[in-house]
Amino acid sequence: MAEAALRIEGLSKSFGGLVATDNLHLAIESGEIHAIIGPNGAGKTTLVAQLAGELKPNAGQVIFAGRDITRLTMPARAALGLARSYQITSVLLNFTAEDNVALAAQAVAGHSFRFWRPARSDPALRQPAREVLAQIGLAERADTLAANLSHGEQRQLEIAMALATRPSLLLLDEPMAGMGREESGRMVALLESLKGRHTILLIEHDMDAVFALADRITVLVYGRAIATGRPDEIRNNDEVRQAYLGEEAIDA
Repeated sequence: MAEAALRIEGLSKSFGGLVATDNLHLAIESGEIHAIIGPNGAGKTTLVAQLAGELKPNAGQVIFAGRDITRLTMPARAALGLARSYQITSVLLNFTAEDNVALAAQAVAGHSFRFWRPARSDPALRQPAREVLAQIGLAERADTLAANLSHGEQRQLEIAMALATRPSLLLLDEPMAGMGREESGRMVALLESLKGRHTILLIEHDMDAVFALADRITVLVYGRAIATGRPDEIRNNDEVRQAYLGEEAIDA
């Protein structure tokens, strides 16, 4: 059997008496979109923070591409091909869309931002940035300040910044947060276009998007995985119905 892109083995994280991640075991297969869903306070963002290297677990291991990365820093993980987005847009508002993507490419290469001014004219950064913007549908907005992009476009730009680091695995924390129906539809189409080219771990509250995109879904409740399976299996899981989705949400 092929090595999973990402394996989580016995991962645990507590904040005082609050257990945020409870002895979690999970395997993310190469090329799949694996969604993590659960109610507020389930530990989804805490999990992503541990996978990205922002938080250190109290116990357990994170294995990425066959390598134990549990104690590696965020930059070291990025260099290995792991990239993440955040619930709150993290673009640089006073830079253009192209600048933001080029900065992401420069940062993962280990260059300091103090060298950014001469790098703005570096074709080794500019051309890949334009290509990524074209890939996600923002080519015509390349010279627009990020502050002047719509909320949906800023979320697309954040995906572009992650893609500029040439990741094999994307950790996406609620990429559709705050979007209207039309913007969410564009984001779903964008993520669908990445399917198979990148392994994606998706944290998302939009159940329509989750069931449209995910190959498999894991349901977290109080930091514990109560179910993992295909979308149809999750829809029909009685424990999931009772703990989170509810009859109405699943049948919608």
